[in-house]
Amino acid sequence: MAQLDMNNFAVDFTEDKSIRSGRKLRIGIIGTGGIANSHMQSYMKQSDVEIVAGADIIPDKARKFFEKYEVQARSFESYKDMIDTVPMDAVSVCTYNCSHAECTIYALEHGLHVLLEKPMTVTLDEAVAICRAEKKSGKIVSVGFQPRYDANMQMIKKIVQSGELGQIYYIQTGGGRRHGIPVSWSETFIEKDKAGLGAVGDIGCYSLDMVLNAIGYPKPLTVTYAQIGKPECANKFGVDDFASAYIRLEGNIVLDFRIAWYMHLDTSGDTIIMGSKGSLRIPSTECWNGTFCSPMTIYRDVAGEPVQLSIPLLRSPEGSANLFDCKIRSFLDAVQTGSDAPVPTSQILYNQAIIDGIMRSSATGREVIIDIPEI
Repeated sequence: MAQLDMNNFAVDFTEDKSIRSGRKLRIGIIGTGGIANSHMQSYMKQSDVEIVAGADIIPDKARKFFEKYEVQARSFESYKDMIDTVPMDAVSVCTYNCSHAECTIYALEHGLHVLLEKPMTVTLDEAVAICRAEKKSGKIVSVGFQPRYDANMQMIKKIVQSGELGQIYYIQTGGGRRHGIPVSWSETFIEKDKAGLGAVGDIGCYSLDMVLNAIGYPKPLTVTYAQIGKPECANKFGVDDFASAYIRLEGNIVLDFRIAWYMHLDTSGDTIIMGSKGSLRIPSTECWNGTFCSPMTIYRDVAGEPVQLSIPLLRSPEGSANLFDCKIRSFLDAVQTGSDAPVPTSQILYNQAIIDGIMRSSATGREVIIDIPEI
């Protein structure tokens, strides 16, 4: 009986340290709230980084942020003042979703590379504006999708790209939490004027990236029958708690998507990638921000008989960098070497276009066409 050669999907955990330069990169942080702590902690592990400044619109917040980490850096209330005043190589943008675009574009216009937290933006127009500013500046913007550095996530792409599943034609993905509204992190997650998006932008973008990256990020064409909802306990929200949609992609691929922060259900279903030669089932998680905890399964026919193959979970070697550190390190390496962004805006633009389409379809109650302008 024919068997799948797992050696075709081997993962190389070896870290390439040959590209470190002797010069320290001068880094600024825009927005010193929740997620900025992860950026700070990771930057402090890097020998070629100097944190030189930070900005937050809340008075004294940036100063207290640096005091907590015992870092000597200048603090500002205005990111523009920081950029105009302090020489830097790059910034992390860790602000509210609604200000991602303005902060990123200003940094690019002033010659800085940008590590931008997800979601890229709130609207497609904002994402297009970032891409155009990036192209004009000659700098890079890398978007913060650390799950890409997980070995099991990478395995999904290797399986799909190997041709083992044949021509992909249907994908089901999403996820959801039983009780997972992120107000314990910050109430700004549910405020329309700050977050702009709810569950679809917070965790939905992860599940979209997982499958779109695996299949090569085909262009989205339409969004159909999108629904945006909220459970009874979320009636004070200014943003979505639940979203579902059918998305048509180039290559005759249909993407069936759903996401929720708070649902009366243990799971909204596994992720399924169906192809002409086989299908892949990826066990569901509450949020695709990381890895998954059960083996994947490949389904196919061998000698005319249906068979299934369990894909063993991959474990990172003890002492290897965590996913967030990998995100930070890959961005720094790209800046140091002048290479392409590790998670490029050219891909995440399509992710954002789908999210924008979901919101527009829900607002109009009909199918919408996704029209992405030239960059």
